[in-house]
Amino acid sequence: MKALVAVKRVVDYNVRIRVKADNSGVETANVKFSANPFDEIAVEEAVRLKEAGVVSEIVAVSIGPAAAQEVLRSALALGADRAILVQTDDEVEPLAVAKILKALCEREAPQLVILGKQAIDDDSNQTGQSLAALLGWPQGTFASKLVIKDGRAEVTREVDGGLETVSLALPAVVTTDLRLNEPRYASLPNIMKARKKPLEAIPAADLGLDIAPRLVTLRVEAPPKRQAGVRVENVAALVDKLKNEAKVI
Repeated sequence: MKALVAVKRVVDYNVRIRVKADNSGVETANVKFSANPFDEIAVEEAVRLKEAGVVSEIVAVSIGPAAAQEVLRSALALGADRAILVQTDDEVEPLAVAKILKALCEREAPQLVILGKQAIDDDSNQTGQSLAALLGWPQGTFASKLVIKDGRAEVTREVDGGLETVSLALPAVVTTDLRLNEPRYASLPNIMKARKKPLEAIPAADLGLDIAPRLVTLRVEAPPKRQAGVRVENVAALVDKLKNEAKVI
């Protein structure tokens, strides 16, 4: 079984986000980037399936600038067998990502596609669902447990009311939630080996897809600073402020 894992390059979650002076977007110059945490979970799950003998090959995929090779090398160091970078310097929206992944699925013919439920930069939570729709494959989103057996994927999903388990015929698309696993750290020998693993770069234009943005960002603003709390003398004063100032009761 071949597994395709999508990995997005995002601003590292430890970085304090700053808005550009002209309010056109988020400042990315001289900022640390890393793999999207949900996608790291997807890579870890694919590696565990390979260690269990379920998956025979893991193909890591990323879409973005040449610098996105860094996150692919990290995936290779964790256990992916080879990587593909669809190279573009333009912003790629979730639908466009799904179109690109569909084209790669048609080329690679994986039985399983695993990706994070969302990216921490745009929080769209759309790519996995869009990809499944374009491919016509079953989907298991927000997975907290994944079991592959008898040609099917049994996915335990985290839903508003608790947990839901679905059984999907392969090939299928699975998106990962935080509680699916805890990603490992790459060892130094594996980091060195990753340098020799194949990494193919494909210009996005060569795929012949319409990936032009559908949305226009008008303005980006930082959230207002939280005001300091105040002490109240008694319950009556608290109720008065909640009613007349905060207007929540």
